[in-house]
Amino acid sequence: MNGERRDEFSARVPFKTVLLSILGLWLAYFLLTTLRAELLDLGFAMEMMWRRAIACAAGVVITLALWLVLRIFDERPLWAKIAAALLVSLPVAVAIAQTNQLIMADLEKRVYERMKAQKAASVGGNIFAELPDLGADEAPTEESTSITLATAWQDITEVAFGRYFMMLAWCALYLALLTGERATTAERREGEYRRAAKAAELRSLRYQVNPHFLFNTLNSLSALVLTGKTQAAERMIQTISTFYRRSLADDPTSDVPLKEEFALQKLYLEIEAVRFPHRLRAVYQLPPELEDTRVPGMILQPLVENSVKHAVAPTSGQVTITLAAREEYGRLVITVSDNGPGASIDCKPGANHSIGLANVRDRLEARFGTEATVATGPTPEGYTTQLRLPLLRNLEG
Repeated sequence: MNGERRDEFSARVPFKTVLLSILGLWLAYFLLTTLRAELLDLGFAMEMMWRRAIACAAGVVITLALWLVLRIFDERPLWAKIAAALLVSLPVAVAIAQTNQLIMADLEKRVYERMKAQKAASVGGNIFAELPDLGADEAPTEESTSITLATAWQDITEVAFGRYFMMLAWCALYLALLTGERATTAERREGEYRRAAKAAELRSLRYQVNPHFLFNTLNSLSALVLTGKTQAAERMIQTISTFYRRSLADDPTSDVPLKEEFALQKLYLEIEAVRFPHRLRAVYQLPPELEDTRVPGMILQPLVENSVKHAVAPTSGQVTITLAAREEYGRLVITVSDNGPGASIDCKPGANHSIGLANVRDRLEARFGTEATVATGPTPEGYTTQLRLPLLRNLEG
């Protein structure tokens, strides 16, 4: 289990990125040493170039081996990574220097003779040196063999130190890439946690709607059965079944087309119309161009339910509940209004009817943040709740 969690949260630099960084390093080295050879006029341009290419290819392979060792320390503390880079880069640098010496060895004398003929300065060893220091203008004699051998080792050491700093520079680049991958992984993981928390919040808020609706409809159904209205009760059961089949089929965290949301509320009002056949009238105003705009599923349910509970149920006259949608300044405006006794509704927090309204506010805030607003209150005609949402078009359209 711990191993699975470690694999899930570990960060690795992709091999492609590592390979490109190594190729970039040795390509830069190849270009710089080629330019240096041209400036110093060492001669044997083509022969030195292909040998240099072989040396760079060997450098790429050896640097890849260095990476294979470094990646063992990817999950270790920073000090361990730095210590590994400092220690492992040393034998790698010696191996690269030795490889370079072997590839360029048979060119040493020819380059020396050419430079001697031109009375050129000797080739000094430095970070980009490919040939050892050839010493003075005279060729080595038997008496100076030991001195020449010592000089050769000095040159190898100097080249190795140059390669050592090259490898340290690449190690620093690798650690920077690894740090970047860790930051990206942490950011992605944080985003996943945030989305999961948001989905859980949306799901919880959405599920609050279903039990509340079921409680009310079962009470209505019970009233029909007790009063002997069996046909009405049967019709209500069928409508409730259709309503729940549609409402529960959707992902509770997803948006739905506005026409589906209106259709769902129409089903609900048909259920309530069984209870109030002469008192409930519904009007739907949905322009065709807004049918495919997307809204959170069942976002209108608590608002319509409030209108039934506080406008239709307490009165004996006919009440009209209107669901309307319009586009205004690039935003979607949805209103749920009724011509019941809206002015008498207590809008204080904690009132029974305000639970559904609080649910709507919480869901919109969880889904859209500050981009969605809810305005509610009595009007001269009754009571109105207005939602202003971002205008989201149907992704499938």
